Amino acid sequence: MILKVIKIPRSTYYYTRNHEGRKFNDDQVIQAIDEIRQQDLKYTKKYGYRRITSALHDLGFQTNHKRVLRIMQEHAWICHAFNRQTRKYNSYKGLVGRIAPNRLKRRFKTDRPYQKLVADVSEFRYGSMGTNERVYLEPVLNLFSGEILAFNISEHPTVEFAIKPLKEALEGLPALNYRTTVHTDQGFQYQHRQWRTLLKEHHAFQSMSRKATCLDNAVMESFFHIMKAEMMDEHFENKGSIISVVGKTTVEIIELFECTQKVP
Repeated sequence: MILKVIKIPRSTYYYTRNHEGRKFNDDQVIQAIDEIRQQDLKYTKKYGYRRITSALHDLGFQTNHKRVLRIMQEHAWICHAFNRQTRKYNSYKGLVGRIAPNRLKRRFKTDRPYQKLVADVSEFRYGSMGTNERVYLEPVLNLFSGEILAFNISEHPTVEFAIKPLKEALEGLPALNYRTTVHTDQGFQYQHRQWRTLLKEHHAFQSMSRKATCLDNAVMESFFHIMKAEMMDEHFENKGSIISVVGKTTVEIIELFECTQKVP
């Protein structure tokens, strides 16, 4: 009756009563978080509270993500690398070829290997960050497993540059009893006749995002964002150094995927 008068739910009353005076001993959790962050100064210090929580669970800690967030806020361990906005590469040059329908329609999950592949191009700048100081990366990603099947790095985002990893990925596919769908944005490389011809030769469907709708290819956008925020957050003075690091980083991502697949 009293609770109705003061308009407090019964659940709130009993929760407060049962947890009154409860104290948490965070010492072990704090030490474990600090050790996780020190494992690799380049990567693990950029872990957010969700990834720290997952790492703690792997170590046997049964702790809630809200508790981890509170501890990280108290110790100024919150990662801000992902808040930084960077200019995105835009390969759209208007209608220069043929626009394919959006077959994927943001259905990024699949239970069939190699049924859905996505590709995109991103730029990395070096030196004085001018228009002539860029390199480009195009990976082809398998949505079933998250594996990078092939990639290419070049100073120029030409049609030939884009086709090379696609050809490598398609030729490496096993025999399937269903057709593969390759999804991209509306970049000029993907509107080109050579791209469409290669897909037809391998009996693959072509799918494209809607114009100015990057969320239609959100998986690739997320891949590039994480790659740049976690692994490519330093300045490079020359072309050779950034090409080397972009290639090495992509290989590391592939090797990391292969290692996680081997863990039972």
